[in-house]
Amino acid sequence: MKRMPVLAVAGLLGASMALTACGSDDGGGSGGDGGDASVGKVGVILPDTESSARWVSADPPALKKAFEEAGVDATIKNAQGDSSRMTGIADSMIASGVTVLAIVNLDNESGAAIQEKAESQGVATIDYDRLTLGGSASYYVSYDNTKVGELQGKGLQQCLGKNAKSNIVYLNGSPDDSNATLFSTGAHNVLDANSNYNVAAEQAVPAWDPTQATQIFEQMWTQTGGKIDGVLAANDALAGSVISILQKNDMAGKIPVTGQDATVQGLQAILTGDQCMTVYKSAPQEANALADVAIAMANGEEPDTNAKSEDTEGDREVPSILLDPLLVTKDNVKEVVKDGGVKAAELCKGFEKECKQAGIKF
Repeated sequence: MKRMPVLAVAGLLGASMALTACGSDDGGGSGGDGGDASVGKVGVILPDTESSARWVSADPPALKKAFEEAGVDATIKNAQGDSSRMTGIADSMIASGVTVLAIVNLDNESGAAIQEKAESQGVATIDYDRLTLGGSASYYVSYDNTKVGELQGKGLQQCLGKNAKSNIVYLNGSPDDSNATLFSTGAHNVLDANSNYNVAAEQAVPAWDPTQATQIFEQMWTQTGGKIDGVLAANDALAGSVISILQKNDMAGKIPVTGQDATVQGLQAILTGDQCMTVYKSAPQEANALADVAIAMANGEEPDTNAKSEDTEGDREVPSILLDPLLVTKDNVKEVVKDGGVKAAELCKGFEKECKQAGIKF
């Protein structure tokens, strides 16, 4: 028998499950002394603290709340950008008796190895946010990542103007992240259709590293002689790197820059006009969807899905829950605050005037 359809969760931002119990956060081991005895233990491994602020400020509390409300004993850890550390965490979780393991892989190879070992020990696996190519996860829970890129392309197009002759550059995400390829594909789907746009440069940023992103964009700026009219930056952290170079050249706010993740810094840059847009992916919504799938699997039930994602390396289609992202500009930053994506007090500290103008109460 199937559980409550996960799509019902996806349809409501921040929707909560109606059960209660205990969980655990990044800093501790398994909690759950009051959990439902019929539900197994769940382990979740997040990737790092550098590629996006979401892995520190958004996902851990959202996941903890989702599992606590669902009555599940869950352990949530962060691999700190180290694939060996992630492997060690996975080994520890398996030894502790988790029955379901969800990972946000750092790269396809190490992610696939973790999944293979887990399943050899009878532990079911889920890909969370990033699909592990060549892996063996039973399910994939994420946002529609091609659509994320399409929203970035549409956002940049809106800021540039459809008919404006423009040199654009792409600062793509990590080549080890399958999502980064989907973001880029989606953006190209939109922007390549406009003959007014010329791609002056395009490069991926290893490990989503903001420091390398700064160096890469500075090289782009030098190589093009500063003749850049728009920047497709894959997330807010990379956008921040771009903006630092634009500020250095007195061009911040004059050249549209995209982003993703709706971080505090990204939203502040949008409020000041230094960043054109971002893409919001509700952490509570994604966390609740993961919890729903994990609970069903732990109970030996079949989760409902709404899509299939192609694993090109594994030559298979992975049953998926793909949620809808939101394009965010200055006009609707307040929607992120309303959903709990950021706290108004944190967003508006030092940006009181801009928040008032955007209709954000703090």
